Amino acid sequence: MSYEVMLFYKFTPIDHPEALAEEQRAICESLGLRGRILVAEEGLNGTLSGAAGACAAYREHMHRDTRFSDMLFKVDPSDGHVFPRLSVKRKAEIVHFGVSGAPKPWEKTGQRLSPKAWYEMLGREDVVVIDGRNDYEYEIGHFEGALRPEVSTFREFPDWIERHKDEWRGKKVLTYCTGGIRCEKLSGYLLEQGIEEVYQLDGGIVTYGKDPEVRGRKFLGKCYVFDDRVAVRVNQTDEDVIIARCSICGQPSDRYINCGYLDCHRRFLCCEACEQAMHGFCSPACEAEAAARGRIDPRVTSLLETYPVEAGLSRGR
Repeated sequence: MSYEVMLFYKFTPIDHPEALAEEQRAICESLGLRGRILVAEEGLNGTLSGAAGACAAYREHMHRDTRFSDMLFKVDPSDGHVFPRLSVKRKAEIVHFGVSGAPKPWEKTGQRLSPKAWYEMLGREDVVVIDGRNDYEYEIGHFEGALRPEVSTFREFPDWIERHKDEWRGKKVLTYCTGGIRCEKLSGYLLEQGIEEVYQLDGGIVTYGKDPEVRGRKFLGKCYVFDDRVAVRVNQTDEDVIIARCSICGQPSDRYINCGYLDCHRRFLCCEACEQAMHGFCSPACEAEAAARGRIDPRVTSLLETYPVEAGLSRGR
């Protein structure tokens, strides 16, 4: 059986978000889909995995709703489900920005650039490229010359923009994110802050990597995704490189794992060899503490059983 992963969103006024959330839960359960869907008065945001036929049925269902008849789906093949379960939640925002009175994307947003137009704009002296994602997403992959945001969540962007916006005046500001949703808000906010020329990569990194003409050129590394795949290839040429490094040994690696100590669970870059040597923990201290408190993530149990404790601790020091 073939499977698919779908990424989709639509900013549109929703009068009864609670009812839409219940409808979404019902249709996804009936089709056996897993993933995450957020519903708010400003629209819907989702990423789902399931059998290819079930995913197609979901897309047909959504396109019959006049509110979502033109909603775009970014679809990738998959070997199976990439989510452990289904989660449907009613939220205040479908992507949390946290700015009261910020313009809605259907009111104000940056000019959209096709992958080809985006590629042609990169590298110009009058252009500033802002990565609209979080710092850990930037670390494993980003566009050439893009500014690294000093943020770990999207809601930290307004303060970061306030500190830097004067540096960008008089320039063309390009914004991008994974699938486009964050930049619809981010670009509109930049316009509201007095930046006159603001653009966004239409469809985000995911669409850029699939464009047959551009083929992901000028994107370095991998694109972080919020499912079991963790990172996906964007640059489909021989320019594709690994830019991140293992936080333990320093070797090239774009693998993120979470520390096996449940009370730490820190996300960190780790190559396969160091994951084995460290038993899936970010430090020997976390391994010792997890064992003492009985707070070991079941995910790392097989590593503890396969590799001797002494080897992991000595190699991690």
